[in-house]
Amino acid sequence: MMGGMQTTRLGRTGLQVSRLCLGTMTFGLQCDEPTSRAILDAAFAGGVTFLDTADVYPLGGTLETVGRTEEIVGRWMKGRRHEVVLATKCNQPMSARPWDKGNSRKHILDAIDASLRRLQTDHVDLYQLHLPDPQTPIDESLRALDDVVRAGKARYVGCSNFHAWQVARALGRSEVLGTVRFDSVQPRYSLLFREFERELFPLCAEEGVGVIPFNPIAGGMLSGKHRPGPPPEGSRFTLGSSAKLYQERYWNDRMLATVEQLRPLAAGAGMELVTLAVAWVLANPVISSAIIGASRPEQLASSLKAVDVVLAPELKARLDELTAEYRRGDAIR
Repeated sequence: MMGGMQTTRLGRTGLQVSRLCLGTMTFGLQCDEPTSRAILDAAFAGGVTFLDTADVYPLGGTLETVGRTEEIVGRWMKGRRHEVVLATKCNQPMSARPWDKGNSRKHILDAIDASLRRLQTDHVDLYQLHLPDPQTPIDESLRALDDVVRAGKARYVGCSNFHAWQVARALGRSEVLGTVRFDSVQPRYSLLFREFERELFPLCAEEGVGVIPFNPIAGGMLSGKHRPGPPPEGSRFTLGSSAKLYQERYWNDRMLATVEQLRPLAAGAGMELVTLAVAWVLANPVISSAIIGASRPEQLASSLKAVDVVLAPELKARLDELTAEYRRGDAIR
């Protein structure tokens, strides 16, 4: 039976989404299908009714594994499609063919149909451009996304990994063109990566764009289980082609030292570090829903607890102060 969870509007839209969203990028590589289904079941039982996937997942896979995650989600959704809000993305290479990637009209229209086949549904609720595409004019992408919505294949559109200036440009062009607009952004955000607070988040607050951040526990770094030294085998830091990316993002002495400073704050507040980290993300009023993930179903419990946490003002201020250095810089990765 589905548990209750607070919902909120996605940006200025009328769409209600659960405050936590289940990310699925581990499904089909780090997690086999039975484990993936168990994670979906656990999230759903905990009240998570918002699912995020992408055509290119599983993360860290190859051209042979692309699409596997959507297929797993599609099989799980049979008989309960109406009980979830479903988001997916397109942009990244789906084959060796040069037109099977990017944000061109051709690729967007091909990609949505392929995603719907794998997901075994006639529509997704949110369709997102996974990355910017410097080779394609934003007008072309917006017109294609408008056609996707008009055809009933998606209800809303958004973007992921866009800089603030790219989102602002897209919003302006959609107003001029009279097309659908980006109603959500999906940036990386955690206590260890706060750079988007400077420009992207104020833009989203001003324009009523929903924010659905990924990596709220920094790829597992804020689980508190990692210690200085080489990263553990079988973790996101060592598995598949994305391991190097995650090591570059988080596996450094500075961040490991910050985690050691955060650990006693969580203990003093009587909660796990994961719970504290996710609660801190949700405490930012610009955030619609935080994307949580897992490689085992039991890992979700700590994140699920965060929805009911109200951070004491002095604890929130201390967390902000301890991690202020991570607000600087221009990295988007």
